[in-house]
Amino acid sequence: MITQIADFLCGYPLFILLIGGGFFLFFYSGMVSLRRLPDAMRVLRDRHSRESGNQISSLQALASVVAATVGMGNIAGVAIALVMGGPGAIFWMWVSALVGMSTKFHEGVLTTRYKVALPDGTPAGGTMHIIDRGLGPRWHWLAVTFAVAGMFGTLCIMNANQLTEAVVATFTTPQWLGSNHFISTLASASGWSHLSVFRLIVGLSIAVVVTLVVIGGVRRIAHVATWLVPFMVGLYFLSVLYIVVTHISEVPEVFRSIFTEAFSLRAGWGALAGIAIIGARRAALVNDAGVGTATIMHGASTNTNPAREGLIAMLGPGIDSGLVCTLTALAILLCGDIEAAGGIKGLEVAMGAFGKAIPYGEYLLMLIVLCFALSSMFSYSFYGRRCAAYLFGEKRARAYTWFFIATMVIFAVIPLGIAVGFCDLFYALMAFPTMITLLLLRKEVRQEIKKFSTF
Repeated sequence: MITQIADFLCGYPLFILLIGGGFFLFFYSGMVSLRRLPDAMRVLRDRHSRESGNQISSLQALASVVAATVGMGNIAGVAIALVMGGPGAIFWMWVSALVGMSTKFHEGVLTTRYKVALPDGTPAGGTMHIIDRGLGPRWHWLAVTFAVAGMFGTLCIMNANQLTEAVVATFTTPQWLGSNHFISTLASASGWSHLSVFRLIVGLSIAVVVTLVVIGGVRRIAHVATWLVPFMVGLYFLSVLYIVVTHISEVPEVFRSIFTEAFSLRAGWGALAGIAIIGARRAALVNDAGVGTATIMHGASTNTNPAREGLIAMLGPGIDSGLVCTLTALAILLCGDIEAAGGIKGLEVAMGAFGKAIPYGEYLLMLIVLCFALSSMFSYSFYGRRCAAYLFGEKRARAYTWFFIATMVIFAVIPLGIAVGFCDLFYALMAFPTMITLLLLRKEVRQEIKKFSTF
């Protein structure tokens, strides 16, 4: 029952809300993501965006948001869209990136305008605070809905499971598992299969890495994200640049196919399916625009100028959906075989392209996937904890971190089953309060735009 409800909500209703509502905000804001991109770059370079004192800066907030949204969907999801829709699907992803940038701008503006101060003076924001302070007590039920959904929707059980599957597929064989003395000893002692023991080891390893980061709170998460994001995106960029340079003669044809097939029937249906899978079903258009997670991180920054924070926030989808997804598409279109791919195979298609183009490329891509997946877990733990703190208070929210970590270990070993539908349902329930709030408070965003001198 839960799975059926999740499938319905994560399908057309969520797609229409995020894309339809996003297009409305895009035009209502005067196409802010197109017209004000230079201003966003200027604000990001400003020293005020980098200064944070004992808290996190706007730049660190952006890095943390990108760390959360640049995940496995940027690779597997794009590959699925290409398999189903052909090269033209990428054009529509670029369009969705522009829409997402406008939505993120509204999120950044409103979370800064309505942020609160915790007892220790730390700033805190999020959709729940926007609703309480922007819409008033009558809408408190909507804030509670978002916070409850956020506690469960941000659990990374799918990331942990998929990452474990990828590690198993890349680095193990049945023969190796059977011959490994350590794994065999544990399997004999526990009565588990060799594969289950190895999956548990991977799950525990993931949990240890995540724990070392998240127990340091938002400052440590932001610090790690600030150096991890440039590293992983830079490594991915250099890898794809190598593929592009070694296949330079084919690049014009790739871009021609993207634009010429963008309006074909196959590209239209495929783009719709690809965007729905990447966005509504797995990562809300990859970049979480309209889901509300970014409001939590940007609300924690020291910046008090709503329009400035909005400009910085809107860069996230540009990096995520614009840059990283385009890199994936180029690698697959230049070296992959989307015509021969049977069924919905995402990561396998991408790894095949990298393995064909770069010596040991599948292992390089596995390293990148590892960074992508771990970075998502760091930030999502903070999102869930802030939702728990809103509902139960700061002290009780500490237990949420350990609950978050425990679920990753558990679902690295056992099948996902109904838990996938459960988390998808709550993830979708985060988007509905967020988009409703953004649409209702759109005039407040316009007021902040008028106050900002560069506008």
